[in-house]
Amino acid sequence: MSVIYVLLAISISVAVLFFMAFIFSVKSGQYDDAYTPSVRMLFEDELVKSQVGELPPDMDINTEQNN
Repeated sequence: MSVIYVLLAISISVAVLFFMAFIFSVKSGQYDDAYTPSVRMLFEDELVKSQVGELPPDMDINTEQNN
């Protein structure tokens, strides 16, 4: 019966250890989004085209880039 208390103490210790490791990794930025900024440049043209539709005709972004 005393083995159960030992196993319970060991399991709680391991759980606390993994929780501390998780907190450390979150604070160090390991779960920050590193994928979206690298893909954002691929879809930048679609965002510019949708914004052009909202601008007045004399402020067209495409005409400014050609000059």
